Amino acid sequence: MEWNAAVKDRIESRLKEKENTLASYACKSSDAIRFHEMLDDVRLNFSHDSDKIVNSYCYSRYIDKTQVFYLVENDHITHRVLHVQLVSKIARTIGRFLNLNEDLIEAISLGHDVGHTPFGHDGERIISGILQEKNEGIFEHNVQSFRLFHDLEVYGTGLNLTAQVLDGIICHNGEILKNEYCCNRNKTPDRLLDEYKKSLEGSFKSKDMVPMTLEGCVMRISDVIAYVGRDVKDALILKLIKPENVPKEITEILGDDNEKIVNTLITDLVNNSIDKDSLSFSLDVFNALDQLKKWNYDNIYTNPKKSSQDEKIRTMFRAVFETCLDELRTGVKKATGINHWYEKMSEKYRETNSLPRVVADYVSGMTDDYLMNIYKEIVIPKSFGISFEEK
Repeated sequence: MEWNAAVKDRIESRLKEKENTLASYACKSSDAIRFHEMLDDVRLNFSHDSDKIVNSYCYSRYIDKTQVFYLVENDHITHRVLHVQLVSKIARTIGRFLNLNEDLIEAISLGHDVGHTPFGHDGERIISGILQEKNEGIFEHNVQSFRLFHDLEVYGTGLNLTAQVLDGIICHNGEILKNEYCCNRNKTPDRLLDEYKKSLEGSFKSKDMVPMTLEGCVMRISDVIAYVGRDVKDALILKLIKPENVPKEITEILGDDNEKIVNTLITDLVNNSIDKDSLSFSLDVFNALDQLKKWNYDNIYTNPKKSSQDEKIRTMFRAVFETCLDELRTGVKKATGINHWYEKMSEKYRETNSLPRVVADYVSGMTDDYLMNIYKEIVIPKSFGISFEEK
């Protein structure tokens, strides 16, 4: 059904009026750039991108992907899907206070982590290591998020998201903390594509990328705000740490629970960034945040209790990766299902990607449970039934 012309005009007028109230350094939807033309739509560009993202296959796989803790049977622990929602909420709150484009912030936030592998950052390092052994570049989840939306979705044709959304996604890096976040408004879509290609090769590390919008900066710091206190909360639930373990010099500034930490960080960031074209914390809050992030790494992420199954996980990834590679090379359709998937991909995708990169695309897109199920198919013998004639 088509829009009533008068109604469409009224909607577009209202949306334009709202956009005109944004801060002068905000990125307006009218400034959006796409790599390919698309049909006219009453929705603003970045809002349309959010709709594309939440309806994508890779977005649906958030539901069973590790955030930090895997192989734990506790439904209250954060999974990737909840982390993404928390980032989106925090980022949109900051964006609203700073009068930035919330539609752009939401789209970047919702799509930023689709490139994560099963078993989180551990799986990411394993896949990257295998690719490097085969001289096939590296693997970084933020680069893979860009790749999924630009090159892999819709069977290898991509979703045609705006350059600003894709840029915010690839530039997000929650492992890097800065006390000032600035954007590069002179960055072009061509430069963005060049950085993407070089990041796949490993000749340019995505940690050195600078977003082209301030909205991209908001999402980048919101990623840290969303996880740093939440990971402490999850670790407490799992009895990996105790409340008194967190240093008082940190809790006295940021707060002693996740809700207080998030509130402190948002409030301090907005207090120091209002009506400015960059983002920053006060020095004492930044230092406390930096200390907490480092404390989490030493006491949570690399805790021996958490990593006791890591060798088995590495073995599993290796077995599934090599089996997928063997099935691609032989063309035999067996346990992994990769050939069924590969045949559906576009001719351009099949012609322009090496087989190890194809396997990395396939395995990284799996959920935790799917990877484990494929591994079981590979290594666990199957019963012949009551006789060899049984099917």
